[in-house]
Amino acid sequence: MILTVTPNPSLDRTYEVPSLERGEVIRATGERMDPGGKGVNVSRAVSAAGQRTVAVLPLGGAPGALVADLLDAQGIEVAPVPIAGATRSNIALAEADGVLTKINAPGPELSAEEQELLFETVRAQARDADWIACCGSLPRGLAPEWYADLVARAHAAGVRIALDTSGPALLAALRERPDVVKPNAEELAEAVGRPLATVGDAAKAAEELRGMGARAVLASLGADGQLLVDAAGTWYGSAHASAVRSNVGAGDSSLAGFLIAGGRGPKALASAVAHGAAAVQLPGSVMPTPSDLDPAAVTVTADVPVDRVLKEPVS
Repeated sequence: MILTVTPNPSLDRTYEVPSLERGEVIRATGERMDPGGKGVNVSRAVSAAGQRTVAVLPLGGAPGALVADLLDAQGIEVAPVPIAGATRSNIALAEADGVLTKINAPGPELSAEEQELLFETVRAQARDADWIACCGSLPRGLAPEWYADLVARAHAAGVRIALDTSGPALLAALRERPDVVKPNAEELAEAVGRPLATVGDAAKAAEELRGMGARAVLASLGADGQLLVDAAGTWYGSAHASAVRSNVGAGDSSLAGFLIAGGRGPKALASAVAHGAAAVQLPGSVMPTPSDLDPAAVTVTADVPVDRVLKEPVS
């Protein structure tokens, strides 16, 4: 079972539009409403793969109740943490050429009592977990060290933990040695404090994160593939996506694929790449099922193309 923790979940509305023209009335060609948040997306991807998952998340108000209903309709177990504030609502505008514009609300502020209840709920649910995936931004009220505390508690309970966050929260958590961290290229550059122009730059930055405490780094490089750096070495994975419809949740789907495949080594990386490539070809934040995957299109190698220039360099 994969337990996910989403401290700042959301109700996500995605609208497909021909193009985004500022100041104009735009008629959507399609729309979706989904439970949102990085950990929620990981649970949705795990469930779509036919595996068991439990989603721990603070929920409040009408949006929170709708998030719980949507997850329940998808057959996902929810361990809610009741809060006084209302769960945030986010909007995404997906253009026909694949460009995505997101408007993310800040979310509610959690009280000290609500924070402790969140910790306690994770502890209670972790008894049956093979992995805990802690994902996303922290809501108001939670200090950057909150994830570090959660990693320490998970390890004390003997549970492996994957962390997908950024900024001060990521840096603070590294000292507790999370089993895997999953930054994208921008988050990786921010963590090491310098730009990334090539795959080799990204690999060096990932190794630096290991030096700071991460046991493994699964780095998403967008159209340039993914890297896995751990104590056994460095691997590079890529796959061709014929048509990109939306990258919402693609990184979360990759993390789910990685954990489903055991969370270690090149086979897990191949699963991560396959899930990520499938996700970007689906609308909104739809998560891929096994029938959407194309493992034959995935290439994983220890011969990392260090001189390959990133299609989207990070300055």
